[in-house]
Amino acid sequence: MCGIVGVVGKENIKVKDVVLGLKKLEYRGYDSAGIAFSKNGHVELVKSTGKIINLQNELNDKLEENIKIGIAHTRWATHGGVTDVNAHPHTDCTGKIALVHNGIIENFQELREELIEKGHVFKSETDTEVIAHLVEEYYNGDLFEAVLKAIKRLDGAYAIGVIHTDENKIVSVRKGSPLVVAYNNDYAFLASDITPIIKYTKNVYFMNDNEIALLEPGNITFFNINGEKIEKNSVYINWDEQAAEKGGYDHFMLKEINEQPEALKAAITGRIKDGKPLLSELDNLNEFISKELKKIYIVACGTSYHAGLTFKYFMNRYSKIDVDIEVASEFRYMNPHVDENTLVLAISQSGETIDTLEGIRIAKEKGAKVITISNVFGSTIPRESHGAIYMNTGPEIGVAATKTYTAQIAILYAVGAKIIELTQGLNEEIIEILKGIEKMPEIYKEVLNLNERTKELAREYVNYQHMMYIGRGFGFPTALEGALKLKEISYIHAAGYQAGELKHGPIALLDEQFPVFAIIPKDSLYEKMKSNLMESKARNANIIAITTNGNKEIEQLTNEYLFVPETHESLYPLVMAPIIQMFAYNVAILRKLDPDKPRNLAKSVTVE
Repeated sequence: MCGIVGVVGKENIKVKDVVLGLKKLEYRGYDSAGIAFSKNGHVELVKSTGKIINLQNELNDKLEENIKIGIAHTRWATHGGVTDVNAHPHTDCTGKIALVHNGIIENFQELREELIEKGHVFKSETDTEVIAHLVEEYYNGDLFEAVLKAIKRLDGAYAIGVIHTDENKIVSVRKGSPLVVAYNNDYAFLASDITPIIKYTKNVYFMNDNEIALLEPGNITFFNINGEKIEKNSVYINWDEQAAEKGGYDHFMLKEINEQPEALKAAITGRIKDGKPLLSELDNLNEFISKELKKIYIVACGTSYHAGLTFKYFMNRYSKIDVDIEVASEFRYMNPHVDENTLVLAISQSGETIDTLEGIRIAKEKGAKVITISNVFGSTIPRESHGAIYMNTGPEIGVAATKTYTAQIAILYAVGAKIIELTQGLNEEIIEILKGIEKMPEIYKEVLNLNERTKELAREYVNYQHMMYIGRGFGFPTALEGALKLKEISYIHAAGYQAGELKHGPIALLDEQFPVFAIIPKDSLYEKMKSNLMESKARNANIIAITTNGNKEIEQLTNEYLFVPETHESLYPLVMAPIIQMFAYNVAILRKLDPDKPRNLAKSVTVE
């Protein structure tokens, strides 16, 4: 949620370069954008609702102006409506201080009232503007000292960047929301993630909670919350700038769907070989797993939750260990039954999901061990865990998860196999499953050729307002994920159900206007799924099905169908994932929507 960019330099940088950095963060989701830069002793402020192109139009000739310091922001509204005034950056009464902020200030109302009594005049409805006026209140010629005093009054989560026209520096602070800083010989940079920075340097610093960074041209100094200097080590990022570009595809989502063969290969390299789980990332926990582990608890949100649910089905079938799962937003408030014999598996693409982060903190307080699966090196949740497994899929820019979903499942299976190996020993079936994952990149090349067929189906179903996805066993998480993909990027109401639950309520919805998307491979529950399809067809619901190559019955059971290669029952979630992704993508395109930036959604959910 929200994106922050800042730069300060010895030499001039153009306004348009700061805006281009902001465009790298569009995937995070936003409803307005703005920029502030120092000019002639005051803050030049330009803001606009809507997309960054609107901001560029507002800037017009100013895009070519040279500046030495600037901050910019994409806002996802939380306090106050979507207006130019509420957009960031925000300024103080003097017009010399400007500030950008990601997060929520919980005590902003009482601070606002206090500052109004002291004569401060507020322009916006936001919680963020309070910080700008607090900094003004404490400013006495030293921006760093003013920010240091101001943040001690704040309750909540924040990542902030502050500038003053009289000082060529940016003061940034992190508490609960992600922030990355970096510098080269001439400039220092600030951003919500690494994508705007890697054009200038690949050595970055991931800020931790309660850390302050003082950015000056060609240098950064770090402090703790008490203003004491601290040392930090940089992290080298091996992504190149092209990895975060579309590479000839119309959208990032389509690019990332098609990257799945390479992404999955990268995810399992060093983790699975010849059907055996390797995972050196777990070496420090091997003794705990083999001697003390009694329960596994999976904590995740959204697509990551569906990957975790697939893992639960796998472990319930092959492991003797109790496995539970809960969405992180519930886990953190439910007094979860975890203890020193529990392993918590936290799954977060961004590594910054606030509910998952708070969930693992609770789990650690109760004595549990935590392993995180994430795609962003150096992000907060992995850093606060006992072990971290990075997906290595490269950046995923599209808001709707695609390649990270399949990478999560593959890595989770490897983790599960390693746990089984340490606690009860591997059997031949698990080895065959892992060998199947090693073959999956080649299978994906065949599955991705079905895109034209998903386009045909999209044309037939684009005008429906509802769709029900159903599955059993390993097919149920796939049904949930298919429904999520369709609703988040096409805005069609879609719901996923266990097919056996149809008679307990959902079947009442079905008619000729409410189609069904069935996950029905030739697996151990195939006959049960056949009955559910017959029930659906009897209610005049049109049915799309994904099934196994050679299934000759499917034509009589459905209106439309797609075939996928035959594989082990537990691997169908991997095989079918690109199809549900391509179908949702093509529906969104036909509805003239942008699948990379769906409304009201953000790639990294860093506020509760």
